[in-house]
This record gives sequence, structure tokens and C-alpha cells, in this order.
Amino acid sequence: MIDKIKNRSYKKLQFIGAVFICAVILNCSGIKIETLYENAVISTASPIATEIGLQVLKDGGNAYDAAVVIGFTLAVVHPEAGNIGGGGFALIRDGKSLEVRSIDFRETAPKAAFETMYLDSDSNVIENLSTVGAKAVGVPGTVAGLYALWENNGTMQWSDLVTIAAEIADSGFIVDAYLESSFINKRTELTQFETTARIFYPGNQAPKENDLCQQKQLAKALYLIAAEGKDGFYLGEVADSIVATMVAHGGLITLADLQDYQPVWRDPVHFKFDSLDIYSMAPPSSGGVIVGQILKLLEPYDFSRYNPNSPKYINLFSEASKLAFADRSKHLGDPSFYDVPMERLLDKDYLDGRREQIELENAQTADAISPGGMMQVESDETTHFSIADKDGNLISITYTLNSPYGSKLAVKGFGFLLNNEMDDFSVKPGEQNLYGLIGGEANKIEPNKRMLSSMSPTIILKENEPFLVLGTPGGSKIITVVAQAILSLTRFDLNVVETAALGRFHHQWIPDLLYLEDGKFSPETISELQSYGYQVKERERYSDLQIIYIDPSHFKTGASDPRGRGLTAGY
Repeated sequence: MIDKIKNRSYKKLQFIGAVFICAVILNCSGIKIETLYENAVISTASPIATEIGLQVLKDGGNAYDAAVVIGFTLAVVHPEAGNIGGGGFALIRDGKSLEVRSIDFRETAPKAAFETMYLDSDSNVIENLSTVGAKAVGVPGTVAGLYALWENNGTMQWSDLVTIAAEIADSGFIVDAYLESSFINKRTELTQFETTARIFYPGNQAPKENDLCQQKQLAKALYLIAAEGKDGFYLGEVADSIVATMVAHGGLITLADLQDYQPVWRDPVHFKFDSLDIYSMAPPSSGGVIVGQILKLLEPYDFSRYNPNSPKYINLFSEASKLAFADRSKHLGDPSFYDVPMERLLDKDYLDGRREQIELENAQTADAISPGGMMQVESDETTHFSIADKDGNLISITYTLNSPYGSKLAVKGFGFLLNNEMDDFSVKPGEQNLYGLIGGEANKIEPNKRMLSSMSPTIILKENEPFLVLGTPGGSKIITVVAQAILSLTRFDLNVVETAALGRFHHQWIPDLLYLEDGKFSPETISELQSYGYQVKERERYSDLQIIYIDPSHFKTGASDPRGRGLTAGY
């Protein structure tokens, strides 16, 4: 069956290397051009994925088809975060029904998981057990999620779409400088498991810029998924190999865990901000609720007094962010296991009361804000893509392996990396984790439970018409990047290119630090923020924002974050 699918090649892709190189040159040129497209636009973290998704749209596919091919292509060309061994969330607005829905394909804890599984006999956290290797792996959801998305409204053959990604893995793609650097920096971590080292360091050498990166084992898995749908992953050879990898390395996932995995269709978080209808992801993501809280807390303020990099605005935003993240610590988790007070968290009267705690030109300390406790968060290495097609379909997808290259463990014989999402649970409630954050009861480890996330794929309507599609990676910083982008585009009237390039700042209540993106803020700004009482810490660039804007005439434009290597394109 695999040979049959391989021979039914959807389209020869000899152009991939040329497209990739050309796109990188354009992205690195410093040219900032906002281009309008009449029909469709796509923004992803990879020029290859963008171009292939766009070709699917040009050849008659819709946004659902493009999402499938992009999701699987990123698993090949963006291995640090693109995946079939992880999970995520998809937010969609259907062009026909005009309904906004979401798919939760977040990983789940194995049936054998238990609350104290990462603690020793003295109840101390065992270093690296929740982050590296088989025991860190949650039951993957990506393949089931993409299949559900396609099954709902796809128009092209599933096998054709997945075969495109399989052929890229099979024949290879050109490595860029960004990926070469990643392989070099992560060599020690990625070579601790033989199955992973064989994939990314053939002949004990990391691929260099302009080398061809081939992943024959991953191609084999993708051909099976192309031929057999989601069963090609959750049953048969691939599933058997996942379980064998678990047994060999002390993991917990069984065939029953894989066979029982199901994505969940959920109603998204929906709230009003100014004249906008904003839709984002509901729990087990905290993203939609906390973005909503930040924006609603800031809604009454007169933004004509501020600019996007002014100390007064940074303080105002950070004070709202602290209050929202404090609520995140106590009230959010998997709704199948914990009664999340959704209506209360976005209730006007409740937020009016919380807003009274905001002090202008003064930073409250973390211990002055309640409630106590804080969840764990994803690493920066997630990825997001946004799609708008000619039929009015909008798709916003964020998915991840968690930390860069996930658990660092690849499945034997099939060459795909497994996630380390179990670390997103509260490994030990009440104690600080590696990020200085404190775990909470709502996010404790339980069998079949979905770990809390910060992923915030977002769709925004203006007067019931498409307006914005956006999202980003960045762990807990996802929430503040998305909220800041919305404010930049609406309250500060910046365009998408300016918004994607704007300097970023972040405060998540605990730790009590204000993070400023290195090199983006003046010494005077930093000094004034310190005078407010902030402990300022500069950090390297972060996140990889992918934005689409649709104007009142339905012309479309977009921007891919200049910090990354992505591409926005349309026709």
C-alpha cells in the first residue's frame, strides 16, 4: 500500500530548495513590504511550508487542506517544533456556516500516569525525568487533530496531502543557517539517544547550511499515515514502534493509550473588546481566557496617552498581566477534571474589581497580588501558522513538542520525535519548578488528563467580518505577545509588519521579573521602569508571530515574525 501511495505523487517538488533559498534571502534583506492579496494568504514559520500550502490553495484546495499539508510539512522541515509526535489546538472560522469552532488535540497523560511519578522516595523532583526521554511523553494528538480538521471540511484527498510531506522527508530539503545553528547548539541533547542521533547527525556530523537533509524513516511513517489515515499512526506498525520505544526507555504509553486517543471539538473562548469579537482557545489552554482578561482589564484606558514602547504603557500592561496570570494559577486546568469558572473569569463586575488593583506608574510586588500558585508553561519552541482562503475560511493553529525537539527521543524505525508535554503538568504542586513557577491542584497529573497550555490561536471578527488571524509560540509569553499584538493593531494602529517587529515585554506575576527583549528598549525606558519598582531582566528575542489581516474589502495581507525564518505569501 505504501508503494501505491508513493507512486501517486501529488506534485513533484523539485522547486523546494530554490523557493526556500529565495525566501530566506528576501526575509533577511530587511525589506518591509505590506502586500495585499485578493484571494488567500498564509503565514508560517517555514518558507517551504508556506509555499506548499499556497500551492494547494492555488490548485483548488481550501484552508483545511492547506492546514493538513502545512502541519505535516513542518514536521519535516521545522523539526524543533513541527511534529507528528506532539499536539496542539486549531481554531477555525468556516466560510459557509460562519461558525467559529476549535479542535483540542492536546496530548493526554498515559493511563498509567500518577501524581507523584516524577518524585523520589523523599518527594523530591527527579531531575530531567519530566523533560527528557520516554517518561516525559504524553499521548500524541497531532495526527488525530489534523485528520479531524480534514475530515470535517477538506476537499482534496488526504493521501495526496500527506504524501507531499512524505516526499519532502524522502527526497530531502535544503538546510538553512537557522537550522544548522540549532543542530549545533542541541547536539549534546539530541545525541543522547541513538535513534535521534542517527536522524540528525548521520556519520556523526550535523547537517550544514545548504546540505540536503533527508529523513527516510520519517518518510516511512508519513507514507503509512497517507495510506491509512490516522490509523496509520495510532494502529499498526507505527503504534507498535511507539510502544516498543516506551518499553525500551521506561515510558508509560501503551497501545490502549494510542487507540483510545481522541481530539475534542470545543466551543472557543469568545469575548468583546472595543468593536471586535475575539475568539481564542478554551481550556485546557489558558491562552484565550488570560488574553481576554488582559484586554478587558485594559479596555477602559485612554491609549492616546501612550505609545507601544513607553514605560507608562509597559507598566499598565504588566499590571494587568500580573492579575491575569495570578488567576491562571488557581482556576485553569483540563475542564474534564476541574470545574473551570469560565464565565466568572471574564465577567465585567469581577474584572472591574480586579482593575482597581492596578497602580499607574508603580509596580506592585508579586506577593501583593492573589491568588497564590502558578502553573508550569511550555518552552519557547512551539510553532504557529495562520491561513485565510478565498472562501472565507480562517484557520489559526498552534502545535508543539514542548521544549526544542521535545523529549529528544525519536521512535525507532520511524524517525519522529516525541513530545515532553508531561512537564506541563504540575510535577509537584506547591513547589517551584525550573522556571521558578509554582504548581497548582487544577493542573496535577492524572490519567488521561490534558496538561494546561498557554497556546493562544486567535481569530478576530469586526462587524461580523474577518479581521485578524494570529498566534505565536513562546510558552507563557504566547499570551502577552498575542495580547500586545492585538493592542498594537487596534489601539496603536500599527500595521502587521510593524506589529510583528515591535519590541516585546513580559510579566507573568511569578517570578516577579519584567522581561524586556534585548536591544529593543532604550536605557531611559529601562531606568524609568526600574524607578517604578520593576526588577528588569533583558532576554534574547522570543516568539514567532504569524499574522493575517483582512481589510473591509476582503483584501488580505500578513506578516511573519522577522525574528524567525518564516514567510507570508498569498495570491
